[in-house]
Amino acid sequence: MQDPLLDPMPADESISLLELLTNGGYMMVPILILWIVGIYIFVERTRTLSAAAKTPDSFKDEIKNLVRAGSIQEALNLCLRTNTPVARMIEKGLSRIGSPLKNIEVSIENIGKLEIYRLEKNLNLLATISGAAPMIGFLGTVTGMIQAFIAIAQEDGAVSPKLLSAGIYEAMITTAAGLFVGILTYLGYNYLISKVGKVIHTMESNVIDFIDLLQEPTK
Repeated sequence: MQDPLLDPMPADESISLLELLTNGGYMMVPILILWIVGIYIFVERTRTLSAAAKTPDSFKDEIKNLVRAGSIQEALNLCLRTNTPVARMIEKGLSRIGSPLKNIEVSIENIGKLEIYRLEKNLNLLATISGAAPMIGFLGTVTGMIQAFIAIAQEDGAVSPKLLSAGIYEAMITTAAGLFVGILTYLGYNYLISKVGKVIHTMESNVIDFIDLLQEPTK
Protein backbone atom coordinates (compact mmCIF):
# COMPACT_ATOMS: atom_id res chain seq x y z
CA MET A 1 0.00 0.00 0.00
CA GLN A 2 1.30 3.44 -0.94
CA ASP A 3 2.23 5.67 1.94
CA PRO A 4 -0.15 8.68 1.91
CA LEU A 5 2.70 10.92 2.99
CA LEU A 6 4.36 10.30 -0.38
CA ASP A 7 1.24 11.48 -2.23
CA PRO A 8 0.70 15.05 -1.00
CA MET A 9 -2.20 15.85 -3.38
CA PRO A 10 -4.52 13.12 -4.64
CA ALA A 11 -5.67 13.38 -8.23
CA ASP A 12 -9.22 14.27 -7.26
CA GLU A 13 -7.97 17.34 -5.36
CA SER A 14 -6.04 18.90 -8.25
CA ILE A 15 -7.22 22.34 -9.34
CA SER A 16 -7.60 23.32 -12.98
CA LEU A 17 -6.53 26.74 -14.26
CA LEU A 18 -10.15 27.76 -14.84
CA GLU A 19 -11.08 26.84 -11.27
CA LEU A 20 -8.04 28.70 -9.99
CA LEU A 21 -9.03 31.86 -11.87
CA THR A 22 -12.64 31.51 -10.76
CA ASN A 23 -11.50 31.37 -7.13
CA GLY A 24 -9.94 34.79 -7.55
CA GLY A 25 -13.32 36.43 -6.97
CA TYR A 26 -15.05 39.34 -8.64
CA MET A 27 -11.82 41.33 -9.01
CA MET A 28 -10.83 38.89 -11.75
CA VAL A 29 -13.56 40.37 -13.98
CA PRO A 30 -11.92 43.81 -14.55
CA ILE A 31 -8.51 42.12 -14.91
CA LEU A 32 -9.93 39.84 -17.60
CA ILE A 33 -11.53 42.81 -19.37
CA LEU A 34 -8.22 44.71 -19.32
CA TRP A 35 -6.47 41.62 -20.71
CA ILE A 36 -8.93 41.35 -23.62
CA VAL A 37 -8.66 45.08 -24.38
CA GLY A 38 -4.88 44.91 -24.20
CA ILE A 39 -4.73 42.00 -26.65
CA TYR A 40 -7.06 43.82 -29.06
CA ILE A 41 -4.97 47.02 -28.97
CA PHE A 42 -1.71 45.13 -29.42
CA VAL A 43 -2.95 43.12 -32.43
CA GLU A 44 -4.66 46.11 -34.06
CA ARG A 45 -1.66 48.42 -33.59
CA THR A 46 0.79 45.77 -34.77
CA ARG A 47 -1.13 45.33 -38.01
CA THR A 48 -1.51 49.09 -38.49
CA LEU A 49 2.18 49.83 -37.88
CA SER A 50 3.29 46.98 -40.12
CA ALA A 51 1.14 48.36 -42.94
CA ALA A 52 2.43 51.90 -42.33
CA ALA A 53 6.05 50.74 -42.59
CA LYS A 54 5.54 49.01 -45.95
CA THR A 55 6.35 51.87 -48.29
CA PRO A 56 7.43 50.25 -51.60
CA ASP A 57 11.15 50.56 -52.30
CA SER A 58 10.42 51.93 -55.76
CA PHE A 59 8.07 54.65 -54.48
CA LYS A 60 10.75 57.22 -53.68
CA ASP A 61 12.57 56.68 -56.99
CA GLU A 62 9.35 57.00 -58.98
CA ILE A 63 8.45 60.23 -57.19
CA LYS A 64 11.90 61.66 -57.93
CA ASN A 65 11.67 60.78 -61.61
CA LEU A 66 8.16 62.19 -61.99
CA VAL A 67 8.99 65.46 -60.18
CA ARG A 68 12.16 65.95 -62.20
CA ALA A 69 10.15 65.35 -65.36
CA GLY A 70 7.55 67.88 -64.25
CA SER A 71 4.78 65.25 -64.08
CA ILE A 72 3.32 66.51 -60.81
CA GLN A 73 -0.18 65.12 -61.43
CA GLU A 74 1.21 61.64 -62.08
CA ALA A 75 3.23 61.90 -58.87
CA LEU A 76 0.06 62.89 -57.00
CA ASN A 77 -1.79 59.91 -58.46
CA LEU A 78 1.03 57.63 -57.36
CA CYS A 79 0.76 58.98 -53.81
CA LEU A 80 -3.01 58.43 -53.83
CA ARG A 81 -2.49 54.79 -54.82
CA THR A 82 0.05 54.26 -52.01
CA ASN A 83 -1.73 54.08 -48.67
CA THR A 84 1.13 54.93 -46.30
CA PRO A 85 1.97 57.92 -44.06
CA VAL A 86 4.98 58.75 -46.24
CA ALA A 87 2.83 58.88 -49.37
CA ARG A 88 0.25 61.15 -47.72
CA MET A 89 2.94 63.55 -46.52
CA ILE A 90 4.59 63.75 -49.94
CA GLU A 91 1.16 64.14 -51.56
CA LYS A 92 0.58 67.22 -49.41
CA GLY A 93 3.95 68.61 -50.43
CA LEU A 94 3.26 67.98 -54.11
CA SER A 95 -0.09 69.75 -53.86
CA ARG A 96 1.72 72.85 -52.53
CA ILE A 97 4.36 73.01 -55.27
CA GLY A 98 4.53 76.60 -56.46
CA SER A 99 4.27 77.97 -52.93
CA PRO A 100 7.31 79.11 -50.93
CA LEU A 101 9.41 76.23 -49.68
CA LYS A 102 8.71 77.20 -46.08
CA ASN A 103 4.96 76.82 -46.65
CA ILE A 104 5.51 73.40 -48.20
CA GLU A 105 7.56 72.28 -45.21
CA VAL A 106 4.89 73.52 -42.76
CA SER A 107 2.15 71.71 -44.69
CA ILE A 108 4.11 68.45 -44.67
CA GLU A 109 4.90 68.88 -40.98
CA ASN A 110 1.21 69.33 -40.13
CA ILE A 111 0.29 66.16 -42.01
CA GLY A 112 3.16 64.39 -40.25
CA LYS A 113 1.73 65.35 -36.86
CA LEU A 114 -1.64 63.89 -37.82
CA GLU A 115 0.01 60.69 -39.03
CA ILE A 116 1.99 60.32 -35.81
CA TYR A 117 -1.22 60.80 -33.83
CA ARG A 118 -2.83 57.98 -35.84
CA LEU A 119 0.20 55.74 -35.31
CA GLU A 120 0.11 56.29 -31.55
CA LYS A 121 -3.65 55.76 -31.24
CA ASN A 122 -4.60 53.78 -28.09
CA LEU A 123 -0.98 53.33 -27.01
CA ASN A 124 -1.64 55.48 -23.94
CA LEU A 125 -4.53 53.17 -23.09
CA LEU A 126 -2.20 50.17 -23.33
CA ALA A 127 0.24 51.90 -20.98
CA THR A 128 -2.62 52.59 -18.58
CA ILE A 129 -3.61 48.92 -18.62
CA SER A 130 -0.04 47.87 -17.80
CA GLY A 131 -0.20 50.00 -14.66
CA ALA A 132 -3.85 49.49 -13.69
CA ALA A 133 -3.94 45.68 -13.89
CA PRO A 134 -1.41 45.08 -11.08
CA MET A 135 -3.14 47.72 -8.93
CA ILE A 136 -6.49 45.98 -9.37
CA GLY A 137 -4.77 42.70 -8.53
CA PHE A 138 -3.39 44.15 -5.31
CA LEU A 139 -6.82 45.55 -4.45
CA GLY A 140 -8.31 42.11 -4.98
CA THR A 141 -5.70 40.64 -2.65
CA VAL A 142 -6.51 43.17 0.07
CA THR A 143 -10.26 42.60 -0.16
CA GLY A 144 -9.71 38.85 -0.29
CA MET A 145 -7.56 38.94 2.83
CA ILE A 146 -10.20 41.02 4.61
CA GLN A 147 -12.82 38.42 3.76
CA ALA A 148 -10.50 35.63 4.90
CA PHE A 149 -9.92 37.27 8.30
CA ILE A 150 -13.64 37.91 8.69
CA ALA A 151 -14.25 34.21 8.09
CA ILE A 152 -11.55 33.35 10.65
CA ALA A 153 -13.08 35.73 13.20
CA GLN A 154 -16.48 34.10 12.76
CA GLU A 155 -15.07 30.60 13.17
CA ASP A 156 -15.87 29.00 16.51
CA GLY A 157 -13.03 27.28 18.31
CA ALA A 158 -9.68 26.56 16.73
CA VAL A 159 -9.14 27.94 13.24
CA SER A 160 -8.59 25.29 10.60
CA PRO A 161 -5.30 25.69 8.71
CA LYS A 162 -7.20 24.68 5.59
CA LEU A 163 -9.59 27.60 6.01
CA LEU A 164 -6.71 30.02 6.49
CA SER A 165 -4.65 28.77 3.54
CA ALA A 166 -7.68 28.66 1.22
CA GLY A 167 -8.52 32.28 1.95
CA ILE A 168 -4.94 33.43 1.41
CA TYR A 169 -4.30 31.60 -1.88
CA GLU A 170 -7.62 32.80 -3.28
CA ALA A 171 -6.64 36.37 -2.41
CA MET A 172 -3.20 35.99 -4.01
CA ILE A 173 -4.67 34.79 -7.32
CA THR A 174 -5.72 38.34 -8.23
CA THR A 175 -2.22 39.65 -7.62
CA ALA A 176 -0.71 37.00 -9.86
CA ALA A 177 -3.29 37.66 -12.58
CA GLY A 178 -2.85 41.43 -12.36
CA LEU A 179 0.94 41.16 -12.57
CA PHE A 180 0.67 38.76 -15.51
CA VAL A 181 -1.54 41.17 -17.47
CA GLY A 182 0.53 44.19 -16.42
CA ILE A 183 3.88 42.70 -17.42
CA LEU A 184 2.72 41.47 -20.82
CA THR A 185 0.94 44.71 -21.72
CA TYR A 186 3.99 46.70 -20.61
CA LEU A 187 6.22 44.64 -22.89
CA GLY A 188 3.69 45.01 -25.71
CA TYR A 189 3.56 48.79 -25.19
CA ASN A 190 7.33 49.16 -25.42
CA TYR A 191 7.43 46.94 -28.51
CA LEU A 192 4.83 49.11 -30.24
CA ILE A 193 6.63 52.31 -29.22
CA SER A 194 9.79 50.99 -30.89
CA LYS A 195 7.82 50.23 -34.05
CA VAL A 196 6.32 53.73 -34.04
CA GLY A 197 9.82 55.17 -33.73
CA LYS A 198 10.97 53.22 -36.79
CA VAL A 199 8.01 54.40 -38.85
CA ILE A 200 8.60 58.02 -37.80
CA HIS A 201 12.27 57.71 -38.77
CA THR A 202 11.23 56.44 -42.21
CA MET A 203 8.78 59.33 -42.58
CA GLU A 204 11.40 61.92 -41.67
CA SER A 205 14.00 60.39 -43.99
CA ASN A 206 11.65 60.42 -46.98
CA VAL A 207 10.44 63.95 -46.30
CA ILE A 208 14.02 65.25 -46.09
CA ASP A 209 14.77 63.62 -49.45
CA PHE A 210 11.63 65.17 -50.92
CA ILE A 211 12.52 68.67 -49.67
CA ASP A 212 16.03 68.24 -51.08
CA LEU A 213 14.45 67.22 -54.38
CA LEU A 214 12.42 70.43 -54.51
CA GLN A 215 15.60 72.47 -53.95
CA GLU A 216 17.43 70.91 -56.86
CA PRO A 217 18.26 73.46 -59.55
CA THR A 218 15.93 73.28 -62.54
CA LYS A 219 17.48 72.43 -65.86
